[in-house]
Amino acid sequence: MPLAPVLLSPLLALSIFGSDPDRPTSSVDANYFELLERNSHIVYPALALMVLGLVALAIIQASKAHDMDGAVKAEFKKLIVDELRRYPAGLETPDLASATGLDRTKLVRLLDQMQQDGVLLSHVTTQRQTVWRVKGVGGRSY
Repeated sequence: MPLAPVLLSPLLALSIFGSDPDRPTSSVDANYFELLERNSHIVYPALALMVLGLVALAIIQASKAHDMDGAVKAEFKKLIVDELRRYPAGLETPDLASATGLDRTKLVRLLDQMQQDGVLLSHVTTQRQTVWRVKGVGGRSY
């Protein structure tokens, strides 16, 4: 749930119900400034907490989205292709993860990129495991 509407809704309610219903509250209205001055002990700390929350959220999102740089990604892609060439019938994702030493989420992201690039093919077995193989290697094309 967004933090800004939760923190600002009491201020909006005060400004809307405290004025004339025929006239909208504007920033040049003296009552608006008085409302801010009277409630500055609430407004500014709430604004500071909202900014700190957004900064913390941005830091958490940045740490989760940590991606590999190009050289490391190319090295892992080469390792994946070499490993899959050793097994023409293909490898399941857990076996490929243990063979390459990559985390499964990063491995699946790389495998999906390689499939979109046309390097790999995949199919799902009856045990709901994805089997990956190099395109052009092996017997059948799925």
